[in-house]
Amino acid sequence: MVGNLNNLVAVTSAARQRKGTVLSMARGRPARETIYSRMADAIDDLNSRLGGLPTPSEAEGIWADLWHQEAHHSTAIEGNTLVLNQVRKLLDQGLAVGAKALREYMEVQGYADAAQWVYQQARDPGDWSGDTLLTMREVREAHYRVMNPVWGVAQHPDASDNESPGKFREHDIQSFPGGMTPPSWVDVGPQMQEWLDFVATIPTDKSRPFAELLAELHNRFERIHPFLDGNGRTGRLLLNLVLIRLGYPPAIIFKRDRAKYLKAMDRADGGDFGPLAEIIARSVTDNLHRFVVPAVAGPARLVPLASLAHETMSVVALRGAAERGRLRAEKQSDGTWRSSTKWVDEYLASRHKRAEAIGSPAAARSEFDVDGALEAASAPSPVVFADACWRTAGTAHWWPTKPALGMNTQRGASLLELANRLRLQLDIDRPEPGHC
Repeated sequence: MVGNLNNLVAVTSAARQRKGTVLSMARGRPARETIYSRMADAIDDLNSRLGGLPTPSEAEGIWADLWHQEAHHSTAIEGNTLVLNQVRKLLDQGLAVGAKALREYMEVQGYADAAQWVYQQARDPGDWSGDTLLTMREVREAHYRVMNPVWGVAQHPDASDNESPGKFREHDIQSFPGGMTPPSWVDVGPQMQEWLDFVATIPTDKSRPFAELLAELHNRFERIHPFLDGNGRTGRLLLNLVLIRLGYPPAIIFKRDRAKYLKAMDRADGGDFGPLAEIIARSVTDNLHRFVVPAVAGPARLVPLASLAHETMSVVALRGAAERGRLRAEKQSDGTWRSSTKWVDEYLASRHKRAEAIGSPAAARSEFDVDGALEAASAPSPVVFADACWRTAGTAHWWPTKPALGMNTQRGASLLELANRLRLQLDIDRPEPGHC
């Protein structure tokens, strides 16, 4: 299997050639085909310019960040109440912070142990996998690792001795709220083998977009519901095992997207895999830009702006700075921008110098900081206030009045558009001294 991994990765890069269905989307949202294409382009760029996905032993920092995030969010989707900081304390220091039930700590610890095994197993399967993409032995092992720690403190009340972690259920399961009914327990074994046969075809299947094949993989496993408990966590782990084995970073479904995720699973139950495929494709692309590319690119290599953004500097702000020539960057033929960590650091240093050069607060009020406005655009619910001040880096900046802008300043107004208009309006309406 080790010798075949590179071939599998190469074959799956053909996914970018597969055409998805372009659906009508809400204004401002990219079409589904675009979301699929972005994932394919991002992984092609990782493979062609940056040497592909590093192994856990090559880049421990990357996988540690992914590990914390996945263990937290995947268990939170199932109802675990530990916050991310508590998860980090538990996994890094072995500290059970907070007055939570022992079961909750064991859920996180079990998932984290299983995720670490998945990361390593996907890249170095040894004699586990033979010549297929995923084996029944790996399915059972993933479930055993994720459920065994919690089983000792909170065993499923209906479980028999033959339904312990790693063993298929011997109970029938009632229909779920959306109407999906898992198969009878006597059919679990045969249906799981059919599922594995389907998984094996994914690298060479060009009939549908790669992301939709992944969505079907995940949904079909959950519909079979092969275990008495822990199917959601195990299913997400197995999805990630396949992704990593094919050279992609893992998909992490964030707890804030739980309702969207469950709704997409309901749609997939009816044969519409598009919404779930979108969630998976977005997650893979975001994790690639957020965790993988910045770590493997180094400070000087050009990477997409999404890989350089962080909590205090959004993609919108970086793109605006690049378009105005303040951030050194190169525009690609497809209209996207690339820059480097080094160039972003230089840009941030120059911003600090400009803030110092403004000098007094009175002088600061006469110069609107367009970069700052673009940064603010990344806020969850941006608000534009007329006749108010906004502060960044210790400097006060003035928002021109609504009449000067000639635009609506309600919650959600586009700060990018605002910044563009401000450059035309700055000389029209200046604040009075002491306005802030």
